[in-house]
Order: sequence, then C-alpha cells, then structure tokens
Amino acid sequence: MPHVFRRVAVLGAGTMGSQIAAHLANQGIPVDLFDLSTELVEKAKRRLTELKPSPIYTRDVLDLIAPGSFQDAGDLERLRDAEWVVEAVLEQLPIKQQLWARVAPYLRPDGIYSTNTSGLSIAAIASALPEAARRRFLGTHFFNPPRYLHLLELIPTPETDPQVVAAMRDFATRVLGKGVVVAKDTPNFIANRIGCYGLMVTVRAMQEFGLGPDEVDEITGENMGRPKSATFRTLDVVGIDVMKDVADNTRAAVRDPEEQAAFTLPEFMRQLVERGWTGEKAGQGFYKRVPRPDGGREILVLDPATMEYRPRRRLEAPSLQAVRAIEDPLQRIKTLLAADDVAGRFAWEITRRTLAYAANKLGEIADDVASVDRAIKWGFGWNAGPFELWDALGAAAVLERMERDGETLPGWLVAAIKEGPGRFYVEEDGRTLALAAGGEYVPVEADPRAIDVPLLLKRNRVVDRNTGATLVDLGDEVLLLDFHGPKQAIGPDFIQMVEKAVAEVEANWRGLVISSHVRPNFSVGANLMLILLAAQMGEWDEIDAMVRRFQAANMRLKYAARPVVVAPYGITVGGGCEVALHGDRVVASAETYIGLVEVGAGVIPGGGGTKEMLLRAIENVPEVFSGKYAQTPGPATTDLTGRVNLQVLVNRVFELIATARVATSAAEARQLGFFRATDRIVPNPDHLVYEAKQMVLALDDAGYRPPVRRRIPVVGDSGRALLELAATSMHWSGYASEHDLKIARKLAHVLAGGDVPPGTEVDEEYLLDLEREAFLSLVGEPKTQARMQHLLKTGKPLRN
Repeated sequence: MPHVFRRVAVLGAGTMGSQIAAHLANQGIPVDLFDLSTELVEKAKRRLTELKPSPIYTRDVLDLIAPGSFQDAGDLERLRDAEWVVEAVLEQLPIKQQLWARVAPYLRPDGIYSTNTSGLSIAAIASALPEAARRRFLGTHFFNPPRYLHLLELIPTPETDPQVVAAMRDFATRVLGKGVVVAKDTPNFIANRIGCYGLMVTVRAMQEFGLGPDEVDEITGENMGRPKSATFRTLDVVGIDVMKDVADNTRAAVRDPEEQAAFTLPEFMRQLVERGWTGEKAGQGFYKRVPRPDGGREILVLDPATMEYRPRRRLEAPSLQAVRAIEDPLQRIKTLLAADDVAGRFAWEITRRTLAYAANKLGEIADDVASVDRAIKWGFGWNAGPFELWDALGAAAVLERMERDGETLPGWLVAAIKEGPGRFYVEEDGRTLALAAGGEYVPVEADPRAIDVPLLLKRNRVVDRNTGATLVDLGDEVLLLDFHGPKQAIGPDFIQMVEKAVAEVEANWRGLVISSHVRPNFSVGANLMLILLAAQMGEWDEIDAMVRRFQAANMRLKYAARPVVVAPYGITVGGGCEVALHGDRVVASAETYIGLVEVGAGVIPGGGGTKEMLLRAIENVPEVFSGKYAQTPGPATTDLTGRVNLQVLVNRVFELIATARVATSAAEARQLGFFRATDRIVPNPDHLVYEAKQMVLALDDAGYRPPVRRRIPVVGDSGRALLELAATSMHWSGYASEHDLKIARKLAHVLAGGDVPPGTEVDEEYLLDLEREAFLSLVGEPKTQARMQHLLKTGKPLRN
C-alpha cells in the first residue's frame, strides 16, 4: 500500500531544513519547522521567498509551515503528531546526537525518524536514541537545493527495519518526486564519495596540466555530458567551504593513504576559505563579477598561482571546436576523449581516474553499478553515470586503455569485461541486469511507474517515425507521440506526425499521449529559423501555410475522437505551450515552466494559443455563455448587480501574453490558467508518461467524447480600446517600446474578436484567422525579424 505522511516535522530551519520543509509543503503536506526560536523559523520562511531559484511552487505553500521552538516543551509536544521527523541541523555529530536525545521522549512509537547529512555516520547519530527508535531511524540525504535536485540517498543502519526503508522509498519516489538510491553507511555515501572525488581529481589535474579554472570548465561541462556549471562554477555554487568540509571529513574517515591524499585540499583552496572567498554566496570564489567602465559587469577568474583575478580566456584546442558542432552528448564525449590535444588528454585523465575509483569502491559503498550510476546522474547531473559511460565508450576498449595507463582494477570486474558479457549492463528475458560487486549480474530495480521510452524504442515498439517525432506503442492500446529534434523545436516534421498520430489513434487505439523522452525541456516552441528565413525571402504564402497547418493540427488534437493527454516538463513555451493547451488533459511535471512568450520574438501566439487562453478564461463561467455578463472598464470582477465582468477576464489573458509571463512551476501554471483543475501535477518526472497513459485509459473507460464546439462572446471594439489604452499607458511609462505597443495592439485585436460590437459571438476558426493574420503582419516587420535573429543568436529576447 502506498505510504502517506499526513504531518511531518523538520528539526532545524537552516538552509537545508527550511528548504526540505518547503518541498514537503509544495506537495501539500503540513510541516512543523523547529529551531532554537520561532523567530528564527519565521526569518527562515521569509528567506524562502527571496532565494533564487525559488524553493517554493507558490507563496501560499508557506501557510503549511508552522514554526516551533526546541526550547518550548509545548511546541515539542507537536512532535507526537508527526509521522516523519527529519533532522537537518549543523553537520556536527555531537550537535545531532544531543538534539535527538532531547526530542526522543516526544517521538510517536510508529513514526519514522531520519537525519539529513551529507556524510556523517548514521549509526553514530542513531546511538543517541533508544533501541526501539533506532529500528525506525535512517539517513535521508537530500541534495541542495531539495526542490530541484532529483537524488535522495536513503541510508539504513544494521538496526533499521526494512519496512521503514520501503515506506520512505515509496513516499520519496511518489510524493516528493525523488530518484531514490539506497546507500551504505560509509563516508559520504555514494554520490558525494564518487562525485567529490571526481571534483578533487579535476582540481589536481588542473594544476598538473597548468590550466586555469575557466579553461577546465570549458572542457568539463556540456562537452563531457555534465552540467553547464562544469567544475569550478559548480564549486562556487556549492560553496568552497562546503567542499572543504566534505573533503576533510572524507580524508579523516578513510584509511587508504592514496584515498586520503586524493581528498587533501590544495593549499590555494584553503586560502580561499580563509579569505572568505567561498563562492557565489560570498560574491567571489573561483569567479568574481566586477563592474566595467561602460557600466556593465565582467566576470573574472582566479589565477590559483597568484591568488589574483584575471580576465577569462578560451582554451585553444581543436577538439573543443569539433565537439561544439555535435548535438549528441555521447558522441561529444567520445570525440573529446579520443582527441590527442590538451583538452582530450585532460578529459581522459579525469575520466580514467574517476572510473577506476568508482570501480574500486564497488562493494564498499554500493552493491552494484546501477546504484552508482543513478546516484551520480541524479545528484551531480551527469548525462550518464560512470559505468553507463564506460559501456557506451566500449567497455573492453576503455579497460585496455586504463590498463595501459597503469590503473589497477578489481579482478572480478576485469573478468566480466574480458571473459564474460563484456559490458556492465546486459539485457536478458526483457530485463536489464547490472554488474554487482563480485562479478554477478543482478536485475536493476525497476520503478513500476517509470516507462523507459528509449528501451521501448530498442524493443521494436515503434509504429512510425520521422526526424521530428516517433510514434511508440505504450501497451494497453495507448500510443505515444514522442517528439525530439534540436530542443524539440516544432517544425513541419512534428506537425506531420501529429496529423498521422490523430488518424492512427482514431482508427486503432484507445488514446494518445504526447511527451518526449529527451531532457531537460519539453519544447522551446516553433522553429524560428524556418520562419525567419521564409520571411526574409518574402515567402508569405509559405508562412501562412505553415501557421495554418499548425493551427489545424492542434485543433485535430483538441477534437480527436479519442482522448489526447499531453505530458510536459521543464521549459514548455510558445508552440510547445500551444500543443499542451489543446490536449484533453495535461499531466505535467511539477517542474514545468510554461508560457506564451512569442512577443519576445516580435509576434503573438499563432498556433491557437491566444484563442485557447481566451477560451480558458471564460469556460468555467456559465454566465458568459448564457449572456448574463457585464462589460465594464473597472477592475472589479463583477458589476453592481453581481454579473461577471467579461472585460476583466480578457484583461488577464492580455496581460499574461503581452508580458510573456512564464509560470515558475506547474502549480503556478494552474493559478495563471495554463492548466485546468482537472489536469494532474506529477512530482516525479520519471512517472509522467505512465501517469499520462493511466489518464488516457481512465478517460476511455469513462466513455470519452470530444468537447462540444461553442460560440464565444467577445468584448468587441470597445473592449479592444480598453486593452490598447492599457498598452499605451505601459508605453508612455517607459515599460514598453514602440514595437511592443504595435504587438500589443495586434494581440488586443485578436482577444477582442476584431472589429465587431461587444457581445458578438464568434467561433474558434474566426479567432484562428485573426491570430494568423496578426502573426503574418508582424513577421513582416523589420523589428520583429531583428528580434528573431537576436533570439536565435543569443537565446535572449531583444526589446527594440
């Protein structure tokens, strides 16, 4: 049975404690947050609203966090109601032990208790508790920031009841949206043990190769399948003082002299901590922002040899130029590691050492390679874990190269590669097996709610495909439209596959799911390059046909005879948002950042997004469709007689689109009207396709019928005048440029229903025609084309 906590207590309102409390509240769970005083807790709650990126979905979740004091026995009585108590105080063993001894008398006997620590001994912390409580105690290592980093390490002690581990695993996976790895109670567990070793190896290699932090970051970021923050930007974000503590704690806890040496912090990093140059929180670390004479800002980089800052420089290496043109992350890594230049040799050096370390720690920190790979991917943001990467590069070839370089590896691992299957992962009877310590292959534990789309692609479940999307059989007569391509930009290939998908589903399937297995973003919108090139060549008929076809494809999704469920995640803007708006239901990742941002490209939404947001604003107001509404210029939502003010509803949509507002979470997207109350929000992105499939089946079982087409009352020419007045006011105040005003007037024309009297009823096709006309007229504007060029070149909007 799924485990549910109805109330949780968090001990410690510092950086981690307050953000763990916030993430619990994000899921609608009431939290008692304790510290030395309730004033400290209130201060921590205020700080949550200021942090970037925000740890909260919406501000109202803070109402679920109740302050409490360790010093108040009455407050501590509330711990008896907490089904889970998680402690997150200072990373010092005596302090944690003293706190648990203090709260032990207040813990409910059937509760679960845990400590959040990045590497202290869980058994040592648990020793402060009575025997019965120790059976219900474990480590829960959240990665910072808890809202955004997927990994949660669960660390049981030998005394921990296995049912407690199972309950926490289910809850964390399903409710908190975490990727859970069960780790052993060893120094720094799995992710920090391997990941921090990799960071330390990179710092040492920088000194050996005579490179600077900026040059190393150019190698070790996306070029190696890792986050853009690479190595030294990551250390600045984490905190160089935090890294020092992790390294020092690990060095003190391990016994191998070579490992102790690896975790010995270089002198220049100790100097950084002593000077207070600890990274982003201190304003300087490996990088420092300084003002330029022209009023702008410049980023300087530390020279470790002189401890002074210098301008950044590019690393001149042919391999780096080659990999920039490669889209596939794995192919980028292969190309880089094969290169015989400084970047290639550096990349191989740190890869070799990290792979060897991970191999030699198997059995001590984890039982199998899958646990290590998942911990590194989910905790450090690598595209592939160490052993997945090893397999992808060719396990035998990598092993041979490592042995030539003098690496010593476990005999059972060498035997598995040279004499066994020759890989760390193998497929057998429809299951994935992973190499375990000792040489046995064991099943990789599968999450029943996670559908592995790449695995389905390998298993011949493809129904149709082109360069823009693939149709995949999900089983149970449900079809997936899995779209892909550069940033999932929507172009003719994707639109063609939408058309095919609807026809195929209506003939042979129970319903359709639209999503993508490509991370991190669902879609950046329409293919701007195609539109810009056509505009520059004056191909207006081609642009008209392109937009018309996209509108028609979205309308086919909306009125398909079978249910269509869209499962977005990450950045979902422009055309990607328009696809989501036309689904019968949305099953969205909690981390969905959705919006109609077309004004940044100099146009208005042209794929039905403007029309659909207008419909959503009024669809749950029956008075609008029965003619019992008012239309007044004031901000009141109703008039003096209590009738709904249609103008206010339209004003909200106008502001949302004209300002290119993007929701910062799926919960905020629901508040803004991008998602309906009937749409689902899923905390775990790995569950999206599964939950969307379940929604399709539920709709079909309920006797699904497509929506009924309605005629839509519009505010007409007088309503348009009010919208234009608001836009003009923004222009006069300096918040909108002349071109912004032109775009806003086009948007107002569409939302008002064109040149018609107030109260006129129109149909969706009429509004789509207005959308398309506005889009086409704006594409022809030189300033719009300048915006498109700038966006394509820099990724940032131009406000000309």
